[in-house]
Amino acid sequence: MSTGDVIALKASTERSAGTTSGYLMLFLLLLCIVMGGFGFLGLIRTHGEGLFLWTTLGASLLAVLILSGFFMLQPNQAAAITLFGDYRGTDRSTGLRWVWPWMARKKVSVRAVNFISDRIKVNDLRGNPIEIAAQIVWRVVDTAQALFDVDDYKEFVKVQVEAAIRTVGSRYPYDDFEHKEITLRGNHDEVGVELRKELIARLAVAGITIDECGFTHLAYATEIAGAMLRRQQAQAVVAARRTLVDGAVGMVEMALDALSEKNVVHLDDERRAAMVSNLMVVLCGERDTQPVVNTGTLYT
Repeated sequence: MSTGDVIALKASTERSAGTTSGYLMLFLLLLCIVMGGFGFLGLIRTHGEGLFLWTTLGASLLAVLILSGFFMLQPNQAAAITLFGDYRGTDRSTGLRWVWPWMARKKVSVRAVNFISDRIKVNDLRGNPIEIAAQIVWRVVDTAQALFDVDDYKEFVKVQVEAAIRTVGSRYPYDDFEHKEITLRGNHDEVGVELRKELIARLAVAGITIDECGFTHLAYATEIAGAMLRRQQAQAVVAARRTLVDGAVGMVEMALDALSEKNVVHLDDERRAAMVSNLMVVLCGERDTQPVVNTGTLYT
């Protein structure tokens, strides 16, 4: 093999193991105990006759053999069976089970596991440092991959969750007041779906799937939180002012059109400009207006 060749990972696949019901073997165990007791009593009566001796020894050895093969599985629990290091299958049947004593049993939980990551500092799409933490619900779907394709599947999940959060967090900006982009703060569902897809792809090698995920903490990093808050406030004020001005212009235009259509008053350019100025002050001002009675004219 040349130096540049890379040995690919041999992927494992879960298959059913050839195990036996433990209740049947329990009956055989009780039968062996009865036979052993019968042989032992015969030895006492006959003072060591060969038939009773072999019966006692055989029943005792068989009882030890049967007793060594018992194991129990709870609901949503599996046992991977190996023979001298060779994977022989997985048993998912619950209750009392039995397998040959020289076969090793490694139990694996296939229940859903809730995991909350640590707060991770990530740079968003615009380079702003933010803190993110996520809640992940994962479970093992392929016991062979979880046990034999990764060294420690639980630690593997923790590392891959952190990597996925960093990857997804850097794809989107934290916020966008113009609402033209998908943001981490404003589009939790879309970003959550993206995070789940990223995690499923990363954890497939370990036979693990993701049932649910979402952010539990999302904020600017402490070193820029104050500055970003002031920026958010300024952007919010500008956006509110823009909305207020757009509405005021529309109302002034509507008022002038209504006055012209109904011939309430005829305004020249100077009077129209004065009226527009007064209406804009009234509509855009932050304080209540005070009426002023004009007894003169605009020209004197």
